[in-house]
Amino acid sequence: MLEFTEGNATARVTLFVEVVLPLAISKTYTYRVPNGWNADIAVGKRVIVQFGKNKVYSAIIYRVTDRPPELYEAKYILDLLDDSPIVDDVQLRLWDWISMYYLCALGEVMQAALPAALKLASETKIVAATGSSATDRSALNDKEYLILDALDISSELKVSDIVKLLGQKTVFPLLKKLFDKGLILISEEILPKYKPKMKVFIGLHDDYADDLGRKLLLDSLGNAPKQQDAVLAYIQLSRQYPKVPKADIMEASGCSSAIMAALVEKGIFTVEERAVSRLDGEDVEIAGDFTFNDAQSKAFDKIKGQFATKDVVLLHGVTASGKTQLYIRLIEEAVANGSNVLYLLPEIALTTQITERLRLHFGNKLGVYHSRFNDNERAEVWHKVLNNEYSVVVGARSAVFLPFRALGLVVVDEEHETSYKQFDPAPRYHARDTAIYLGHIHGAKVLLGSATPAIESYYNARAGKYGLVELKQRFGNSRLPEIVTVNISEESRKGTMLSYFSGTLLQEMEHALDQQQQVILFQNRRGHTPLLQCKTCGYIAKCIHCDVSLTYHKSSRKLHCHYCGFSEDPIQVCPACGSTHIESKGFGTERVEEELETLLPNARIARLDLDSTRGKHGFDRVLNAFDEQRYDILVGTQMVAKGLDFGKVSVIGIINADGLINYPDFRAYERAFSLLAQVSGRAGRRNSNGKVIVQSYAPSHRIIQQVIENDYEGMFMTEVTERKHYAYPPFFRLFKIDVKHKEQQAVYDAAQRLAASLREGLGQRVYGPEAPLVGRVRNHYIYSILLKVERAGISITKVKELVKVTLLYFEANKANKGVRVQVDVDPY
Repeated sequence: MLEFTEGNATARVTLFVEVVLPLAISKTYTYRVPNGWNADIAVGKRVIVQFGKNKVYSAIIYRVTDRPPELYEAKYILDLLDDSPIVDDVQLRLWDWISMYYLCALGEVMQAALPAALKLASETKIVAATGSSATDRSALNDKEYLILDALDISSELKVSDIVKLLGQKTVFPLLKKLFDKGLILISEEILPKYKPKMKVFIGLHDDYADDLGRKLLLDSLGNAPKQQDAVLAYIQLSRQYPKVPKADIMEASGCSSAIMAALVEKGIFTVEERAVSRLDGEDVEIAGDFTFNDAQSKAFDKIKGQFATKDVVLLHGVTASGKTQLYIRLIEEAVANGSNVLYLLPEIALTTQITERLRLHFGNKLGVYHSRFNDNERAEVWHKVLNNEYSVVVGARSAVFLPFRALGLVVVDEEHETSYKQFDPAPRYHARDTAIYLGHIHGAKVLLGSATPAIESYYNARAGKYGLVELKQRFGNSRLPEIVTVNISEESRKGTMLSYFSGTLLQEMEHALDQQQQVILFQNRRGHTPLLQCKTCGYIAKCIHCDVSLTYHKSSRKLHCHYCGFSEDPIQVCPACGSTHIESKGFGTERVEEELETLLPNARIARLDLDSTRGKHGFDRVLNAFDEQRYDILVGTQMVAKGLDFGKVSVIGIINADGLINYPDFRAYERAFSLLAQVSGRAGRRNSNGKVIVQSYAPSHRIIQQVIENDYEGMFMTEVTERKHYAYPPFFRLFKIDVKHKEQQAVYDAAQRLAASLREGLGQRVYGPEAPLVGRVRNHYIYSILLKVERAGISITKVKELVKVTLLYFEANKANKGVRVQVDVDPY
């Protein structure tokens, strides 16, 4: 609190706070603090403020000052939500960096960073005005009458209730009319979303604490057998813990809530309601240990030695080389030194296996954080990290925003994965790069790990910016799998292709099943049929909102758009020419699964893709069942490539490698190498030998041969040579600017204007505009502008400032009304 003393009088200084609103506005906004709250104001606390005419938001205090805003009169903050800050200075520094680096608003970073339960929403409530019940309603239309009728029954309604009542989304004009007529009142009220999970626990009255008391109690309940069963269940369960959950007693005894209530009323049972964790397994604590082999010991010592001079170290270790054990030992050391550790994984699918391993070592000091948790669970993890209750947190990319108190180590596993990149909505950040900056501001060490590092990471390591440690042999007695290529054209000519499977692949699968081994099949396209086409006129079933073909899904028996979610029934008759000759083109994981059921009827088959793993525990269910050998064959998309460890997998089948290699993207070869190598790495783990069958129309392709030879160095050298020649990362920075509008001509004209403005400052570094591969999504036409900015000899900060100013002028131009602009820095 700012104050000064003159004589015996103390004068309070009027304080103002700059706040971050959860909106895409370019600046912070300033509010006035009521004098009585001066001592309670602190950076990082949430306050309730009004922004705009009626809207009320919770905002984060960004700065406290005694200077009022110059251009507008500051409104008072309405309320203060927190006793202590939920965001600290280090997090705000991270938010600032993300906002600056990725050219987005600070409010957009706040939206991504905070769990939804901590971003309190303004919920509009509707109440009937005094005397409205006596008003003549004959002049009202049906919908107005229905709203007032509902308000007679219920004292208040939310806007969402009225939307459901009327079955329409646009209810505000209707409410405005009723408001103008004086029949309703509209108020904005902040409602907290986070509520701790409460659980009822049962205890036994002190009169029955000893054996004699319990015997007398059971005798007294002889005429009430159900109550007697409940008491017996309690006695049995209380041997495990003193306070027994009510639900456990009811399940064990089969008694009802009424029986439990009767025992409480008699004073036999005592009741206690308390907050419990929503997070599974938090009470698990098991001891576990392991011993390094020679290669791991040397790698561990090298990592420690590199950390002495480098803040970031890249661990390049082949699949199944025991990288996770190195991570665990480094985490143990960091925790022993009193530091927090963040362990990032690219996919939620990996958290189950990794979490089980880490719980062996860290028990209930391990937290897990990812998007499959509901809002309350995410808020609970946030508070536990804030209160330093977790030593280690395992999470997907959003875990970089957690409020660590003493971060000492960040591990980014599978650092090459594209899943670390957030594409929509803003901020379009990359979790690996963000984690490196997070480590920098905490003074923490960062370890990047991968069998196939990103070209940029390996380039930085080779250039000396990062440390580099390599682990080139597998753990234990396992060897890298044998990789066999199959020419699809040749097999088709010989007639040995059965559906999508070569004779070689089928033979290997049958042999593996006979040996009670398991098989993984990789097809990087989900659904059943990617394309339905009329054989007569060539018509293709397309999405009505996007320029993309619809994919048939057998599970729903619908055609689905993978961009906007639109679905419709599959076509039986061509809408263009009336022909009934509709043929399927291509195949996805559902089709592979279907064909396998015919070819290998005795095999137990599971599918791992986005469709089969919906729901909070979808991944866990499939992976656990496969690991427990309840399935023989796992058919999946790229999810099967990401760090999974199955001991009985001896055969990997890559159904068609060409789709990966021929994708129109400058990183296609790098990603194809990575994905093929990672999928291959799932075979021959633990102590078994493995075989990988790669089916392709071009088995002699450079990338396939480099995967066979495990020649990452060769791939890297070829790729960096080409990228330097064609001006791509790591030698150039890329900015992708998408211009969107519902009218194609309008977006084309606007994109041309924007490109011309950018060329005034950046010249030949501006490419386009061009329509992307999918030129219309959700009814918005898209044109893309690409900026290529060299890393040497130019200030990237000045380039970003120029882009920001150009976009401000562009948005202020009335000719661009209705045009949306989206900036993606490092769009890969």
